[in-house]
Amino acid sequence: MRFVAKQPKEGINVSDTHPLVEASTLVVGLTAIFVVIVLAIIFMIEVALFFVSAEDEANLFGDWLPEDLITVAPDDDRLVEIQLLVDRLARHWPDSPYTFRVEIDDSETANAMALPGGLIIVTRGLLDRVESENELAFVLGHELGHFKNRDHLRALGRGIVLAMFFAVVTDSDVAGIGIKATDITIRGFSRRQETNADEFGLAVVNSEYGHVDEAWRLFERWEVENDSVINLVTYLSTHPESGDRIIDMKRQAEAEGWLLTGDVTPLNW
Repeated sequence: MRFVAKQPKEGINVSDTHPLVEASTLVVGLTAIFVVIVLAIIFMIEVALFFVSAEDEANLFGDWLPEDLITVAPDDDRLVEIQLLVDRLARHWPDSPYTFRVEIDDSETANAMALPGGLIIVTRGLLDRVESENELAFVLGHELGHFKNRDHLRALGRGIVLAMFFAVVTDSDVAGIGIKATDITIRGFSRRQETNADEFGLAVVNSEYGHVDEAWRLFERWEVENDSVINLVTYLSTHPESGDRIIDMKRQAEAEGWLLTGDVTPLNW
């Protein structure tokens, strides 16, 4: 019997699934794998950083400033006064391992943040909107709370991983990208972290003044001032919603028996 080769069936090497569906499945699968890997790396880095002592942290970041930070003049009266206020507030955390330093970001947006090494940054836009030392003291006390709970180190892991990712994708220097990525991600604290920082900040204010009057006055004004929408959105991008945090702070003050009224200290500028 003579063998007669048969032609293969038409389309035998063509999948029954639409190419777009296959491509989408591949992209989703690869993305899921990438996300899992990134999350695992972030977790490991955050765990490792948590065991970095405050002294080592200060040595690593003692002179560091974000690349995109434009500071005011060193002899600006506000800078001197804010540093003195931070030093006063920090005395109510007697076992603090940090030597805090303050910088003013010459930006119109209203914000404040805690960065590695004991660096506290407040913006010119925020300083233009506070109306008493008590208001400013709470904002600074809140940032001290992040240092107390070492939230800034937990968030730093995200910045390091993002820096590595952007360096690979863009073929750029990881050091330069790292500063900006860290500056962005370190502000994204969880709601629980922000609430804990609020609680610590309010306790510091009460210890300093003997009451908590006007501690949350800045946020009350933001709730009603129409011309503060942009600044409110900017601040809320890195902090909880104002109404909720005001309610939580009032509950804390009442539970602790702290005075809600008292002498309000004016600003020295």
